[in-house]
Amino acid sequence: MKGLYLVTPDWDDTQKMLEVTEAGLRGGAALVQYRHKTASAELRKAQAAALHALCRDYGRPFIINDFVGLCMELDADGIHVGGTDAPIAQVRAAVGASKIVGASCYGSLQLARDAYQAGASYVAFGGFYPSRVKKYEVTTQPTIVTQAKQEVPVPNVVIGGMTPENAEPLVAHGADMVAAISSVYMVDDPEAAARRFVNLFKA
Repeated sequence: MKGLYLVTPDWDDTQKMLEVTEAGLRGGAALVQYRHKTASAELRKAQAAALHALCRDYGRPFIINDFVGLCMELDADGIHVGGTDAPIAQVRAAVGASKIVGASCYGSLQLARDAYQAGASYVAFGGFYPSRVKKYEVTTQPTIVTQAKQEVPVPNVVIGGMTPENAEPLVAHGADMVAAISSVYMVDDPEAAARRFVNLFKA
């Protein structure tokens, strides 16, 4: 788990979501998370199934945000759990040992320690910068990445207003993956944008 972690925006246009996601995958994205907080159950299932098939074509893991039942129904590669969602241990028990379980830890190293102990496959920190998509406090310090590398022996993801430019110092601190939404999905050339993120990990 290293590189660009694509997270989908709340788009109802499935074809557009697929086209931009595929551009990101062509650009080298390592992983895709389906996140659509306002979709109907029918739309959510249809979009997730289509994205799952696309990720299989590219040999990349596909993660579903929050919906454990949908993750299991589609046999997705994993689930991402937010701070207000089900406890990590409960989710791990539900999905089994083989699936990826990600945990939002915001700006808390203790949440990351607890998530790892409960069975998380990776921990996500942020927000580090103001985000166009997600609303949360921009209070996370870059040093948390360095601390996590020393104390929490699973990959870490940084999120929150990420661009290739402002992600660079976090990668230098030891970030394993950079999660991006608007910096890939809402630009003119998403493939090139993805490639710029990927190149941060080749230095």
